[in-house]
Amino acid sequence: MAGKKKKSLTMADLLAKDKKVEVGFKSGQKVEGMVSSIKSKMIFIDIGGKSDAVVMGKEFEFVKDYVSDLKVGDKMEVQVRVPENDKGQILVSLRDSATGYGWNYFEEKVKSDGEVVVFAKDLNRGGAVVIAPFGFFGFIPGSQIGKKYDGDPEKMLGKKVKVKVLEVDRTKNRLVFSERLVSEPDKVNEETSAVDKLKIGDVFEAKVMRVEGFGLFVKIFMDKKNKNLTLEGLVHISEISWEKVNKISDSYKIGDEIKVKLISKNDGRLQFSIKRLGTDPWEKIGEKYSKDKDAEGEVVRLANFGALVRLEAGVEGLIHVSKLNTGVDLKVGDKVQVYIESIDLDRRKISLGLVLTKKPLMYK
Repeated sequence: MAGKKKKSLTMADLLAKDKKVEVGFKSGQKVEGMVSSIKSKMIFIDIGGKSDAVVMGKEFEFVKDYVSDLKVGDKMEVQVRVPENDKGQILVSLRDSATGYGWNYFEEKVKSDGEVVVFAKDLNRGGAVVIAPFGFFGFIPGSQIGKKYDGDPEKMLGKKVKVKVLEVDRTKNRLVFSERLVSEPDKVNEETSAVDKLKIGDVFEAKVMRVEGFGLFVKIFMDKKNKNLTLEGLVHISEISWEKVNKISDSYKIGDEIKVKLISKNDGRLQFSIKRLGTDPWEKIGEKYSKDKDAEGEVVRLANFGALVRLEAGVEGLIHVSKLNTGVDLKVGDKVQVYIESIDLDRRKISLGLVLTKKPLMYK
């Protein structure tokens, strides 16, 4: 009996016989992996390819804090960056895994009241921008910088600083730290207790500590007998005057002594007002001005939509460009006669018309 004819193997049969089937990857693809080896500046991850994937170079530097907590056999999700480079390596990123791990790390620090070491890289409005573990960026407000740095964020630049975590907000990508909670914990606790006793509407003698484009940082003295017990807060530019403030430094300088009113202490951040020490000029506008009533004002601004006219301190109205007859030439500082077209008290808007005291050039 003739022997059976040997069946030829197909490519599928050959692949099936191979215990390890080569898997193709695409850039950006996310896959599960397991740590197979950790070197000083490289980490190898088994993702089911013909060779282990590699995290190295800038990608390794970005996640080195995360890698320091990993061990061989740990599983995580990776993202393929380069399916195959000129050396036949699969390059992957651990950034997503490291980011989630990092947020958990900072949230745990809040619960445990643990310290973190950050690097002061840059200055921002009212504080220092820092690089935290896992490559995160954070912020140290000026009010959270102690005497060790003279309360000056600039003196932190280029230095490693021990801090505690004040705020973690994943949705806003926000991390806030405090240096004072490390260097002056007792004083911070004393101040926290003092803030709890404050009441909204309290008025204080204050000293201007810093002048910024967005407002004034002021220090209030809580106890005349204890000059060391002071609290700092902000008078935002919108709370300085009922009138529009263009440049704060024209009116205030460091060392000025002023009175302020407490309007908020949310999360321990004190917000003060200067303008609310006086009466809101809009409170009685409805009584003083009525539709069609004449008034005198001063042109304070000219724009393509019309002329803004100050009727009194903190109260301005608009003469719309459509109400300005041809030949009427207004200038900032001009005194003008106007009449009230309409008043919207809720939106704090007044529409004005111009009372002509002489015929315009094109008038017929």
